[in-house]
Order: sequence, then C-alpha cells, then structure tokens
Amino acid sequence: MERWKINLYIIWFSQILSLMSFGFGSPFLPYYIQELGVTEPDKIKLYTGILSAVTGAATGLVAPIWGMMSDRWGRKLMLLRAMLCASAIIAGMGLATRVEHLIVLRLAQGIFTGTVAAAAILVASGTPSNSLSYALGFLSSSTFIGYSIGPAIGGFIAEYVGYRTSFYIGGILMLFDFFLVLFFVKEDKSQQPQSKQKIVSDIPLTKVFTPVIIIMLVSLLFAAIARNAFGPYLPLYVQEMRSQVEGTARITGVISGIVGLFTALSGMVLGRLGDRHNKLQLLMVLITIGIVISLPMVFIGNLWIFTVVYSLFFFAIGSIEPLITSLNSENTPPERRGILFGVQCSVSSLAFGISPILSGAVSIKYSLKEILLITPIFLLLAMVPIFIYAGKNRRILGL
Repeated sequence: MERWKINLYIIWFSQILSLMSFGFGSPFLPYYIQELGVTEPDKIKLYTGILSAVTGAATGLVAPIWGMMSDRWGRKLMLLRAMLCASAIIAGMGLATRVEHLIVLRLAQGIFTGTVAAAAILVASGTPSNSLSYALGFLSSSTFIGYSIGPAIGGFIAEYVGYRTSFYIGGILMLFDFFLVLFFVKEDKSQQPQSKQKIVSDIPLTKVFTPVIIIMLVSLLFAAIARNAFGPYLPLYVQEMRSQVEGTARITGVISGIVGLFTALSGMVLGRLGDRHNKLQLLMVLITIGIVISLPMVFIGNLWIFTVVYSLFFFAIGSIEPLITSLNSENTPPERRGILFGVQCSVSSLAFGISPILSGAVSIKYSLKEILLITPIFLLLAMVPIFIYAGKNRRILGL
C-alpha cells in the first residue's frame, strides 16, 4: 500500500481518538458549569457562549503561526505538539473548581491544540492532487465519528461517575493517541522544503491567496458560523425540552452521536463526489440543500423529530468544508499548504468564536429556538460569494 494511504488511515483513526477525547467532556460544559455553581439561566447562556468563543478566537489568532511552523519544521511535529498539549488541557478541565478556571483552560486549548488542522495539513501535504477530495473528505469523517462516539460514551460516564472523570479519561486517551502518531505515522520528507529561505522567497503569499481562495475563505467563514451556531446550546435546548437535568447528559450524548454519524457519512459519501464533479457546482448544491432543510427546524416541537432533521442537515453540509479545503489545496503549492491551512483554520476558528457570542445574544434576548434562524441566514451568505465568483467565471462551472 502506498505510504500516503497508510498515513491517511492511521491519522484517520488517530483523529477519531482525538475527537473522542474532546467529546468526553466538552459537549457537556453547560451542565458542568452548573455543577460549578452557575445556576442563573442567563449566566449559563452567557458562560456557554464565552467558553465556546474563547477557544475559537484564540485558535484563529495562532493558527497561521502554527501553519508557518509546520511548513518550516514539519507537519508531524505540529500534530504531536497539538496532541500532547491537548492531553494536559483536557485532564486539567477535570480539576477546575470555578468557571473562570474553565475559561482559562479553553483559552489555552485554542492556543496550543488544533489537532484537526494539524492532521489535515499532514494529510494534504503527502496526498496526490487527484485524491485530495477523497482523502480530506475521508479524514473529515474521523472528526465527526470521534464527536459521535465521544459524547455518547462521555454522557454515560458523566451520568454515573461525574463530569470530572470524563475529562480525566479524555486526557489519558489523547496521550495514547500521541504515541500512536509518534510511532506509526511517517512524514513524506519529499514534501518538505529544501530550505527555510525557499519558502519565504520563491513562493510569495500573493501566489497562495489568489481570488478563488479568498472567495472560498469568505464562504467558509459564513458556512462555519451557520454550522456552529446551535451546537454549543444543544445541551441547554435538550434540557429545556425535557424540563429536567437528570438523564439529560446521556440523551444529549446520544443526539450528538447521531448528528456526528450523519456528518461522518457525508464526508465519506459526498466527499468522493468532489473528485468526480465540479467542486463549485457541488458546493452550491449542498449549501442550497442545507438552507432548505434548516428552515423548518425552528418550528419543530418534538425532540426526536428535531434530531432527525438536524442530522439530515449535517449530512447535507458535512462535506462543505472538506470540499473547500480540497479546492484550496489544489490551487496551492505543496510547500505553502501549511500557511494556507493555518489561515483557513483561523477563518473556521473565527467563525467558532463569533457564532456562540451571536447565538448567546439571540438566546438571551429571545429564546434558544431563535438561534436556529441564524443557520439559513448565514448559509445564504455563504452562497453569495461563490455565486458571484462563478457568475464572473462561467468556464469554472463548465458553462
């Protein structure tokens, strides 16, 4: 088997473990902060937004720096760095005694971790161009499989032995994951630059951030806001729908698992279409489907019907980011993909920082359900730059 395929499958499995580690405790932060003494409804919503936003904001600031370092010092090294830091930070959350401690740790998580971006850079740097959509779509499925299994298991652990234990187990699992990558992933040295100077002088940033890539990054920002708007508040929504706390962590974990499974299937099934069909056309189709499915969610009053529709929504949009990543990678020299992925991670993280603050404001002023209106609005905004660019460059659509 070719080395890039071996690396892909190992990194895919490692990312399942990685996201499981985060998923053991992070989805239940709205419940955990209540255990730490925050009980007023508006304060719970406020701190839920802050805990999500600080991670995204911090990641957005440092991701380009880590991306440049991966170009200079190696992609595998950056993935190992992210995993080792994540292990300590996840376990540290189990030691928190105040919500302020969690905020500091979530800030540190944003600065020092970022396993998803690091793994994507490593895979993209060693994958042939004609297999990029498949590889990145397949890799993205690991994120959502991990987020499916982690909350499902973590919810049961939290119910029976407490949230702190969930964080401790997550930290240990991430440490195991660190050693898996350390011993079994071999970086393709031919993709490394011959010298540090070559990166700076031979391939200027103007050759990396071309109009099509900038358009894709703008679209990614809006799509990521749409995707992340409701997620941090799902636990509170489940709690509100059930009108009780007991058993809610377990049910939230199951719902998160179902949603993650559908998103993973999207990456594996729809991601392959990007290697066979026009990526811009496919993006426009998937975003349109996402808008149509998301519109009725605010009117659904049954929790399980909502879960089905919410899962179908994530199946529709689950391949948007891998498709954008693949398209951008194809238009970027391999030696510069680290900085590209760093900036792209910054854009996604910026969205991850904006969306919970925006959602928190909506939930405090109106209600949790009104957050769902953010999704179709921002998906429509994500469509606009692609539509404008495609309209000016009809040959890109094959017209």
